[in-house]
Amino acid sequence: MTVLSAAIAAAALFLATACGSGGTEANVANPGETGDSGETAGTTAEPQQAAFPVSIKHKYGATEITEAPKRVVAVGLVEQDALLALGIVPVGTSEWFGEQPGAIFPWAKAAYDKLGGELPTVLPQADGIQYEKVAALQPDLIIALYSDLTKKDYDTLTAIAPVVANPAEYPGYGIGWEELTTKVGQAVGKAPEAQKLIDEVKAKIETVKKEHPEFAGKSGLMATPYQGMFVYGSDDPRSRLLTSLGFTLPPDLDKAIGDKFGANIAAERMDLIDTDVLVMIIDTYAKDRAALNKNPLYADLSVVKEGRDLLIETNTPVGAATSFISVLSLPFLLDDVVPRIAAAVDDDPATKVEPVKA
Repeated sequence: MTVLSAAIAAAALFLATACGSGGTEANVANPGETGDSGETAGTTAEPQQAAFPVSIKHKYGATEITEAPKRVVAVGLVEQDALLALGIVPVGTSEWFGEQPGAIFPWAKAAYDKLGGELPTVLPQADGIQYEKVAALQPDLIIALYSDLTKKDYDTLTAIAPVVANPAEYPGYGIGWEELTTKVGQAVGKAPEAQKLIDEVKAKIETVKKEHPEFAGKSGLMATPYQGMFVYGSDDPRSRLLTSLGFTLPPDLDKAIGDKFGANIAAERMDLIDTDVLVMIIDTYAKDRAALNKNPLYADLSVVKEGRDLLIETNTPVGAATSFISVLSLPFLLDDVVPRIAAAVDDDPATKVEPVKA
């Protein structure tokens, strides 16, 4: 399995094994762990005590949180960004890809540096949720919103601490960044602060949308060459980023992949990716561009022949942010990727679409 296979399709592998992960997979095969088990103390900005008790609904019912948590473990894959943005350093985070210290990526480092404290312990996910390691961190709250917890996962974790599981109304790994940030804010007693963060990021997205009216009505899609062609559906945060900018998704997309965040498509449905702009999350540019160009099913698509496919290496900060759609990663991602997308849809085949590569 390539690094790309890991970084992009961890969710597909984890779903198959009922583990908690998703979207892209980079270091699942060789997960890393940082920090001391049970010794890390979370750093928490003052919550609003009047916000408790609070009850948060999810796929297994509702979880009541009676007081402000002091030791939060993120079993979901991206919740650390919302926590850090709200002034909380979790005691534990989950490895997805990238092997970043504390599972804190470049766009979130400033938020962490401002708070200080020990780095979170990183929990490996290659063999599923490490219950004993979660318990050793002595959490008083476990957040698993960007996940696909099984009932066994939920029941086992609930014996350790209150668990906020993924919502019932979305497939696993389908919660959007706005709702995730909202629920994290509710769970830690910082709902107004969470809403302010959401409003700021949405304002930036709206500004970008107004600056690029040419995006409106154009078709777009995100995909990765994992075990053929893996495409992200309408319930995936990556797809929602495109639609928030004005793009439309292929009309038959969800019918082709079913009620999942994404899936591999058959060769006869390669027409789905022949969109006005195609964002391809890849491993290594030189290797994957050559492999894609040798595939006639890909090379013969209009989006490819006219140079409207944007290839993004997942081992770059921008590539990581493309999958790590969060309240902290989005501003960073938009600044870099929007000009590249604009070049792809300017109706001039001579305009070069610059890939994202190391």
